[in-house]
Amino acid sequence: MINISYRKLQREESRIYRTIRLESLEKFPESFGATYQEAVNIEKFRIESDIEEQTPERFVFGAFAQHELVGICTFVKNENNTGSIYQMYVKREFQGKNIGQGLIEAVIAEASQKFNRIEIILEVTPGNDKAYNLYRKIGFQEIPHISPEEICMKYVPK
Repeated sequence: MINISYRKLQREESRIYRTIRLESLEKFPESFGATYQEAVNIEKFRIESDIEEQTPERFVFGAFAQHELVGICTFVKNENNTGSIYQMYVKREFQGKNIGQGLIEAVIAEASQKFNRIEIILEVTPGNDKAYNLYRKIGFQEIPHISPEEICMKYVPK
């Protein structure tokens, strides 16, 4: 049994965030709106700066197996008391162990505690059934959306 802990990434962890983010784009290009080729040439990601500055409205949670970062999930607060979950990724060898669920639930708990009655949304690529089913299991429901390139979902507390 692997012991997994979930917590917000600290200032000095922006580089390990970058490493796992690039890995996610390289290994699962169909799941994200950015490409590895575009991202690898960016000197510093916006989220790296947010981690270093500990920006309250933009944070990344990590899933750690011992001291290794094995998963990430990013939260960004939008206007009108809504927030979005982005960049959900768990390393392939750690998938299927409920780590993604723990990660998203930790992000929801943090966002709900920080921002009273916030509405949390995310988008999933059609055909990414593993992610879609995970989001449904956690409590996300599909909501009407303009773009056929994504399925938009909103968190509805149980």
